[in-house]
Amino acid sequence: MRLLIMGPPGAGKGSQAPLLKKTYGIPHISTGDMFRAAIKQGTPLGIQAKAYTDKGELVPDQVTINIVKERLQEPDCQAGFLLDGFPRTIAQAKALDVILKEMNISLDAVININVPDDILIQRMSGRRMCRQCGASYHITNIPPQVANVCDVCGGSLYQRKDDSLETVGNRLEVYYKQTQPLLDYYAQSGLIHHINGAKDVEDTFNQVKTILEELHDFH
Repeated sequence: MRLLIMGPPGAGKGSQAPLLKKTYGIPHISTGDMFRAAIKQGTPLGIQAKAYTDKGELVPDQVTINIVKERLQEPDCQAGFLLDGFPRTIAQAKALDVILKEMNISLDAVININVPDDILIQRMSGRRMCRQCGASYHITNIPPQVANVCDVCGGSLYQRKDDSLETVGNRLEVYYKQTQPLLDYYAQSGLIHHINGAKDVEDTFNQVKTILEELHDFH
């Protein structure tokens, strides 16, 4: 099962990925997670990426392509994978096509999660994370028991810079300008499937499962 999950920031890709990983036994490949780990570790790639992500901009194509190519060649990807956050541009999509062709494999499906902008803004600007353990919360949807204190470890909660209202608006603008053309790109190959992500995580996952079961007769 080789999948690509798409949708604007805050659409719920990060919530669907663990469910898909567990259900279908495939690794979740998130460029966002890879970059955040590199930023936390202070690697050269992390320092380079941070300059862009802090402003809500995309990391340059070649940097992203290289990190994904290396990951797809690891042994756990032989049975399939779930790509999340890559490709984000037509250039990246074409690079992915080349990588997959070299590996003699192809994508099975592209899942696109649609969510209205007002819901996306509310979801992202309300997100908070623990400085110590990284646990995530939402001030209205998943609030901590004590305001600004992590339920898990007691650490202080903070808002990621790319979740501030100003940056969220910029992230959506960047998405619609640079990433949405990918929907047309994958529509041409008949790979894309649109689902409604405005409801809860379970409802969205049920839509995804229905599509995959129809494609592969997985029951």
